[in-house]
Amino acid sequence: MMQRVILASSNRGKLAEFNALLADSGFEVVAQSSLGVADAEETGLSFVENALLKARHAARASGLPALADDSGLCVEHLHGSPGLYSARYAGGHGDSAANNAKLLRALDGVPAAQRGAFFICALVLLQDADDPAPLMAEGRWHGRVLDAPRGEQGFGYDPLFLPHGHALSAAELEPALKNRLSHRGQALAQLHARLAERHA
Repeated sequence: MMQRVILASSNRGKLAEFNALLADSGFEVVAQSSLGVADAEETGLSFVENALLKARHAARASGLPALADDSGLCVEHLHGSPGLYSARYAGGHGDSAANNAKLLRALDGVPAAQRGAFFICALVLLQDADDPAPLMAEGRWHGRVLDAPRGEQGFGYDPLFLPHGHALSAAELEPALKNRLSHRGQALAQLHARLAERHA
């Protein structure tokens, strides 16, 4: 039987990725925006804290189990920035073009060897708003920041991210391959394993 779960995100790129990643999971994913649930305030000091805040907010507002992620790009040369502020790095929330332009300016002249970065995804699944034992998972996708955007797929910083061991940017990879490799894909694979343990 399919379990309805609210996805605590209004990001269309994330919604598409989660729907693809959860296609065979037994979950029917409902976007919070389709139920009139607004975004939670992200006041946490870490990705996992923000994911928990978002999941509790969505679960409380909807009465459904909630799945939330908080994710971002951490660049070593910039001491982990844009990090928690990845979506609003350039000021406005979700302005990918401005965020990418600001990141390129911040790394102007920095050689490839010093442009190491990783995407991180903290994922939380709550049975209800007061669940004291949420299932949590984390994925990290390592690579480096390119000096110009490449590719039309994906969203956010994908055109600037070259994953380790690949010649294509995250925005040039086939979506199915990206979903297998990515921080979000890794975190969801962990979550699947934890769900299987819980139901074993």
